[in-house]
Amino acid sequence: MSVAQPGQRVKVHYTGTYDDGEQFDSSAGKEPLEFTLGAAQVIPGFDQAVTGMAVDEKKQIRIEAAEAYGDYEDEQVAKVERSMLPADLDLEIGMQLQAQTQEGIPLVVTIVAIEEDQVTLDGNHPMAGKALNFSLHLVEIAAAE
Repeated sequence: MSVAQPGQRVKVHYTGTYDDGEQFDSSAGKEPLEFTLGAAQVIPGFDQAVTGMAVDEKKQIRIEAAEAYGDYEDEQVAKVERSMLPADLDLEIGMQLQAQTQEGIPLVVTIVAIEEDQVTLDGNHPMAGKALNFSLHLVEIAAAE
């Protein structure tokens, strides 16, 4: 029986939940997720979990934050002057904006607080600091790329 190895394309059905049971994503009713193992196309813990699985194998896994979207970093939260944002932008908490670092690297930030003259932006991934649980079902292993 062959098992999934780095460099191979795989197709996986999955359901992802947080520790409280809330579902955040699923491939149910859709095409399975297709990716190349070991090519950094999915979070590290997901990649590691699928490696070594056989076709039709199912498993439950828990991926700690460090192997998912990283730990939550307080340094990624910053207050900016409202005047630094476009005046015609109707700001809402939870809204995501495209920004860039001082080095010019694109960054998605989420508005977490709005005050009269300041807006608090969070550059952490929305799932940073969270452990993720997955129900996995490997449905196909293709040839190595």
